[in-house]
Amino acid sequence: MSRTTQDSSVTSGEARPRPRWLKALGDASPPDDLEIGGHPHRLVEVFKHDSWAATSLYEDEYGRRRVVKLHRKQSAFGVPLFWVGLMTARREARMLAALADLPGIPELSGPVAISGAVQANGVAREYVEGHPLGDRERVDDEFFPALHRLLKAMHARRIAYVDLHKRENVLVDAHGRPCLFDFQIGVRWPRWLPGRFVFGLLSGSDDYHLKKHWTRCRPDQCELDESSFAAQRPWWIRAHRLIARPVREMRRRLLVRIGVRTGRGRVDSERFAEHALRPTPPSDRQAA
Repeated sequence: MSRTTQDSSVTSGEARPRPRWLKALGDASPPDDLEIGGHPHRLVEVFKHDSWAATSLYEDEYGRRRVVKLHRKQSAFGVPLFWVGLMTARREARMLAALADLPGIPELSGPVAISGAVQANGVAREYVEGHPLGDRERVDDEFFPALHRLLKAMHARRIAYVDLHKRENVLVDAHGRPCLFDFQIGVRWPRWLPGRFVFGLLSGSDDYHLKKHWTRCRPDQCELDESSFAAQRPWWIRAHRLIARPVREMRRRLLVRIGVRTGRGRVDSERFAEHALRPTPPSDRQAA
């Protein structure tokens, strides 16, 4: 895999680069060199750099690869937002640590340091070879049962993934097994905290989106077809869609208006789209 920068190969239409306030590191980019667990690593590829984090692939002198996520530091319109990056970085690191013994969860790799200074907004984890789950991809017979077991184990530890509606957040590793790696907005619900009903909705949403992907990718393993499954959509999913869809469309229109995206405002129209949504041949895909 060669190092990738913001070049014309991912340019779509006349989209412009994101302004600094829409990038986690502002005008800065992930550094060419940093330390992970005290060992030097060199940048291989930038997977994405959005409003929340810059996610990149690094490699040490022995060829060992790690994924580094540098969470938000950049302010917006004079409002400091470094605390958002600290919060999401700590949350992600704690969840990866809490789930480290489960199959399908990449291990943490150690503290991230740039020029000797430990980055509180940095999280490094082991790289997993593979690709994002494709649209209606026919995966191995054991793929979805294994993903189901992983989610069940997470829920037993009071952790909800929350972001499973995006199929690109599900990794198919080199052996055809499922992997979950992005816990930026995951929720860990302490047992002492009231609100079991709320956690039930969050974990129930994970289960719903698992079945949605399962029905689309392996309908032969499911009792319901897509239309029948959609008709049984839970009330909280329907309520969320009533709010989330208009907000998403408004955001897309804003990004089109300022020139960051083109057309209907989809992610892949950005000049530097996130890795999982770049228009590359399936044989070339490598996942974060």
